[in-house]
Amino acid sequence: MLSPKVVSAINSQINSELHAHYAYLAMSTWCESINFTGAARWFRLQSQEEYTHAMRLLDFLLAKNARVELRAIGEPKGSYASLLDVFETAYAQEQNVTQQINSLYEVAFSEKAFDTVVQTEWFVNEQVEEEKSIRDIVAKLRMVKDDAPSLLDMDRELGSRVPEAGGGGNGE
Repeated sequence: MLSPKVVSAINSQINSELHAHYAYLAMSTWCESINFTGAARWFRLQSQEEYTHAMRLLDFLLAKNARVELRAIGEPKGSYASLLDVFETAYAQEQNVTQQINSLYEVAFSEKAFDTVVQTEWFVNEQVEEEKSIRDIVAKLRMVKDDAPSLLDMDRELGSRVPEAGGGGNGE
């Protein structure tokens, strides 16, 4: 049986993952609206991954016969100054999620909820991939700046992302 503190922490993380899902979907639609269809595809896949992460935690709570509390999801940002801006926002979001995952791990460990620790370890490792993937894109976008041909090449590269089998990873 999970302690109320662990259940609350997992429910908070479900909400965070669903918010990330919603935010990435908004980023995808913004990219689509400015004709960066490759980036739009990249963010759509990222949105799907975040939803999968939320469901993984939700299913874990259900398997443990714990209460799932679906909470309101805040409205995501809807417009950005540039492709770099949208990816910098995504990177900041992933850094925040990493902190949240680390806090969840800490709660699970301190509560001796070792099954939750094991479950959370997957997310800890996933966040390393998530941050690296977006950090690399941000670095490339900073290099190309406003060079239209380079941005189009980046967009084409982003559009080549394929869904990750099993719902984890960064698709690369």
